[in-house]
Amino acid sequence: MRQLTALDAQFLSVESSTTAAHVAGMAILDPSSAPSGTVTRQCLIGLLRERIHLAPPLRKRLAGLPFGLDRPYWIDDPDFDLDDHVHESTLPAPGDDRQLAAHVAEIHARRLDRGRPLWELHLIHGLSGGRVAVYTKVHHCAIDGVSGSEILVSLLDPSPEPRLVEAPPEVTPAAEPGLLPMLAGAFARSITQPVETLRSLVRAAADLDAIPVVAALPGARLMAELTRRIAGDDRPLPELPPLAAPRTPFNGPISAERSFSYGSIPMSEVKTVARSFGMSANDVVMTLCSSAMRRWLAAHDALPDRPLVAAVPVAVRTARGGETIGNQISAMIAPLATHVACPKERLATVRSTMAAAKRRFALSRRTWLTDVCAMFPAAFSALATPALFRLAGMTGTGVNLIVSNVPGPRAPLYMCGARMLSYHPMSVVTDVTGGISVTCMSYDGRLDFGVVACPTLVPDVWNVMDHLREAMDELLALVGEVGEVGEKEEPGTPETTRTAKPAERTEAAVPGQAPPVREKIPA
Repeated sequence: MRQLTALDAQFLSVESSTTAAHVAGMAILDPSSAPSGTVTRQCLIGLLRERIHLAPPLRKRLAGLPFGLDRPYWIDDPDFDLDDHVHESTLPAPGDDRQLAAHVAEIHARRLDRGRPLWELHLIHGLSGGRVAVYTKVHHCAIDGVSGSEILVSLLDPSPEPRLVEAPPEVTPAAEPGLLPMLAGAFARSITQPVETLRSLVRAAADLDAIPVVAALPGARLMAELTRRIAGDDRPLPELPPLAAPRTPFNGPISAERSFSYGSIPMSEVKTVARSFGMSANDVVMTLCSSAMRRWLAAHDALPDRPLVAAVPVAVRTARGGETIGNQISAMIAPLATHVACPKERLATVRSTMAAAKRRFALSRRTWLTDVCAMFPAAFSALATPALFRLAGMTGTGVNLIVSNVPGPRAPLYMCGARMLSYHPMSVVTDVTGGISVTCMSYDGRLDFGVVACPTLVPDVWNVMDHLREAMDELLALVGEVGEVGEKEEPGTPETTRTAKPAERTEAAVPGQAPPVREKIPA
């Protein structure tokens, strides 16, 4: 039995009638390599039944006190039934990309049933070319980007032939916590909450100049420096650029609807740009997003004269093989160079601002997100967070959007014998983080994008995907102008959603192979 952390519980608290807090992904499969030439619901259920022990979050549900008096606990669900979680549907002809995206967006908008383990899998037939899609969503309180990738890979194989999976040991499910022990725990935490609030406040104060909204307040930078000196930390930290997010058409109160677009860019093109300009692949992603959002805002006559501010999730897992349930993440707040008109100058601006943000993140505590969540009692967070988020959406904005880059498998993988052609990750949109999120994942020589938006604020989500491709063409044209500098190692700046300590973070690996270790600092 494990209690949710303050950060995990915050992902529950943020949900409302207009906000769903699950992360998801859509895999597109070619079933021609499968033994039966297709992928069936029963095949997926059989696969899950055989490997469910490799993904502990999929068997656990929440148990907690009424009114959110304390953070809930994870318990094994004694009534767990895969039939409740695996669904099947068929698109009408012709089954093109936009039909698939609209169908997936409708599923993505629905919140998960908290009375069951917090995940769903949807098998979608009827795609053009004989393809099928598998959309999976898991609540963000249960997984982060790294653990989500690990769960995905546990269900995949390096060839059409399923690999042998060792049977799980016999384990007696833990009993559900009784009401009295949970009330006792809640009472004990209520006594220690003032101390925890003070500790979290002190820790967060050291990073005031890196926290959205707060960083824009007068004296935030001075207060952060003073707090660090009092704590005995006199290291000089890189100065961050202003983090005041401008108002845009996609920042404001969101609706309950979602729209979705997706596409891919060859990873070879991303690496070509990275080599040519001495930057990391993640810097290229941030440049692509800067250019795409600039094009979208210009087309809507809404381009601000200040840079957009993006929240970039970063994994801070500190050991291999650790907890597979819950979140171990922080967020790096970085400006996007949307205010720079010249493509070459825009790329240089992104490279320099990201370098400063990464250096600062590597030297900071990296716990401000958890600290902010831990400042408030569980009952207050559960009841007040939706209203506070709504109010923030109406009066201002924390950040303009979320940009996330998840490292994925490099070799082709298979599900139920069907080759996975692409995997498009999907994130959340909220009143505070903006009505659009851009997520990508590297897989088998491509960078697969998923763009999730609130259609009330972003009515043309497919244009964003088009702008990302146009931005890539723009960068390749710059490469043609300057010429490639040749093969060399990338600077020590890894992708986003990577862990904080060198040699302790691994990429999602091909099943059955040792994952490569990246000895790099966080992005």
